Order: sequence, then structure tokens, then C-alpha cells
Amino acid sequence: MKRWGWVSTGVALALTLVVLAVLGARDPGPTTDAGDLAAPLPMAPRPTGGTSAAAAPTVPMPATPPSWMRRMQPGEKPPQFVLFSFDGAASKPHWDRIMPLAAGVGAHVTGLLSGVYLVPDDDAASYTGPGHRPGYSSIGFGGSRADVELRIGYLNAAIAAGHEIGTHYNGHYCTGDEPNVGSWDTAQWNDELDRFFAIVEQARQRGFALDPANVRGGRTPCLEGDWDQAFPAMRGHGLVYDTSHVSLGVVWPYVRDGVWEFPMPEVRVPALGKQVVMMDYNLWFALNGAKEEPHRAADFTQVVLDTYRSVYQEAFNGNRAPIVIGNHFNEWAGGAFSGAVEGFLGEVCAKPETVCATYTEVVQWMQLQDPAVLDHLRRIPAAVN
Repeated sequence: MKRWGWVSTGVALALTLVVLAVLGARDPGPTTDAGDLAAPLPMAPRPTGGTSAAAAPTVPMPATPPSWMRRMQPGEKPPQFVLFSFDGAASKPHWDRIMPLAAGVGAHVTGLLSGVYLVPDDDAASYTGPGHRPGYSSIGFGGSRADVELRIGYLNAAIAAGHEIGTHYNGHYCTGDEPNVGSWDTAQWNDELDRFFAIVEQARQRGFALDPANVRGGRTPCLEGDWDQAFPAMRGHGLVYDTSHVSLGVVWPYVRDGVWEFPMPEVRVPALGKQVVMMDYNLWFALNGAKEEPHRAADFTQVVLDTYRSVYQEAFNGNRAPIVIGNHFNEWAGGAFSGAVEGFLGEVCAKPETVCATYTEVVQWMQLQDPAVLDHLRRIPAAVN
């Protein structure tokens, strides 16, 4: 679930009713691939906070850095980073399409994994979300043991190809599924992250290749959270980045409470003439209220592609801030949004002075830069298309 754009009180009330109606109607049980259950709902974003005084976290540098992983020369512009990230991250058909596309243009992407997708249905009772009953998750669990074994195999292939796996936490409890993540205190966030890492460790015993030390960040369900409560838990579990806040336009990452924040940009959709958080479901809701109209897939794909291109051009010619593109592995609206993000990945990642990287890779690049240069970049106005 993801927040939707700035809304008036009346619209917010209407969206709340939509949220409650969809929550009541949604089947939380497993599908062929549980990754497709991680569907967002429209909500209004909170404004992002400013840079805090806490020190920026660091991560080890790669043993063999790519050519762009270097300190900028005086007067040099940064690469235009584009960060493709996928919540849930548990769909084999989508990984099967993304990985060859990415390999063809030298791109890396980030899958933000919901831990419950590594828990077989038969073991559901082993998970208890904060404030919820044992064996309950808003998005179901991982299916059969064979489903989970298959999932471990293709996630291992993604890791081997250089893609990053972060956390989308576990039970995906959003507004309407109380207690929702927006109400959790630090102890509850600690509990959820403890369980995520325990699930990863259990999966490692079944051959999962993800080193827990390489889980360096994530996105909260629905972009919700009391950040004063959530960030201490993130930092305490060794996370170095978060990508749950919303910014007006594309801005440079900043440090909050010892964690790098990569905000999701709220951008203008040229075809609609209005602002929308650049997440696939939010775009779908803005286009037609998130109705399944597969016959409009080609039109929707074009609208989203045009939006991505407009945002890229504004950032590339402006502050060169990393562009965060949030998505899900889904076939909503006849695959319109998967088609758009896959098409854009193949197009933009081949452009000069452009790097499609993981969050960790961008953090590593920032570590190499003069802090004064990064401060200067943050002071450049946001890229607003």
C-alpha cells in the first residue's frame, strides 16, 4: 500500500472509505505467486523531514567497483542515478523478465522482500505480527513448501546477478488492519525486524543466499510509520537507508536519525495535469480509480512512460538527484505498469551519464564524495517536472 498525493480533507475522507472497502473485500490468501499480493492503497503522504545531525551510516565498498564508483572531479556533474525498486519482490515471472533486461543495459534493481513470502503456509503460526494474532498476515504467506523453495532459487539468482534484496517487513498491516504500522512504537518495530531477520536465517538453512548483513534498508508498508519510533529500530538493526518518505519532486537523499532517506517523489503526470506519488498503484488510481480495464493497458503504459521520461529529463537537466521509481510485480490493468517500468528500464539505463543502481550502490558512491559537495547538491532546488 502506498500513499497517494496531497489531498483535501474531503478527498481524504473519500479515500479512507475506499481503503476500508478494499481491505474488507481483499482476499488475503496466497496466489500462484504471493509477491503479487503486496498491493498498495491510496493515501495522502506525509511531508518529509529535514536532515538531522546524526552521522551518515556507511557500508563496505565493493571489492571490484564499477567505473562510475569514484569521487567526482571539481565541477563534474554526478551520474543520473535511477533506482528501480519492487515491493514484495516475490514473483518469478517478473524477475524472469527484469533480470535479462537489466543485464542487457548493465542495470541493478532492488527487491524489497516481504518476509512472510519465505514462510510456507503450513508454518504460518510461527509468525506473529506486533499486536496481531499468530499466523495472520495481511498479505498471506509463501504458499506450499515447494513454492518457497522455488522462490529461494530465483531470489538467489537475482542476488548472484548483483541485484539487492531489502526489507518490506512482514505482515503489511496498513490503515484499517489494526494495530497498523503507523501506530507502532519502537519496541514493535524492533519485534517486526527481529522476525524478518529470523525468517531470513531460517530460509538460509534451506539454501537462501541472502547474507543478513546485506539487508541494508527497506520501505515500510503503505509508506506509513511514526518515524520517531521507526527510525531507532531501523538503525538498531543495522539498516542504513529507508525509502518510505515522500518528497515534492526529486531530491537528494539526506540523513535522518542516522539513516539515509531516499524519498519517493511526488511528480506531475503530464497527461493528467496533477501531482501523484510515483508508485505504480498510485498512478493507476490517478488514471481510473484503480479499476481493472485491461483494454486500456496500452494507453496507461504510454501515460506512465511519458511521466517517467518527463521526470528523468527534469532531474538530468537539473539537480541530478537519484530518481526513485517504486513498483510492484503485478499485472494490474492488463500489465500496463509492468510494461511501463520494464520499457523504461530498457530505455533509460542505456542513456549516457545514467546509472541504474541499487540503494546500497548509491550510498557507496555518496561515501566517496566530498561531504561539502553533497551538501551543495542537496541545496539545489528539487527537480519538479
